[in-house]
Amino acid sequence: MQRRLLKARAQPPRREGVSLKDALVGRAPEVLEAARVQYPRLARVVEKALEEALRSGRVRGPITGEELYALFLSLGARVRLRTTIKVLEHGKLKTLGEKIRESLRE
Repeated sequence: MQRRLLKARAQPPRREGVSLKDALVGRAPEVLEAARVQYPRLARVVEKALEEALRSGRVRGPITGEELYALFLSLGARVRLRTTIKVLEHGKLKTLGEKIRESLRE
């Protein structure tokens, strides 16, 4: 009985209320969605592993987009994300395409 009690104390507590959706911050939901589209089978495996790691307490705190992207990259999956470049000019944000079009008109 003492062994069981010591074993139970040694295991991290299971946190039932933590979900993967709640743990994803920043661009992490976008990274996960892009991975689901591009690598559906791998994304399901990663999701299940992360959910279990969150429940068991092996992963704590928020998971950022950069961390999730690095995880997929380390697994050999280069997740392509939609990226835009914006330029601040005279207090107004413009896309790089808009900026180039304006400079061609001049």
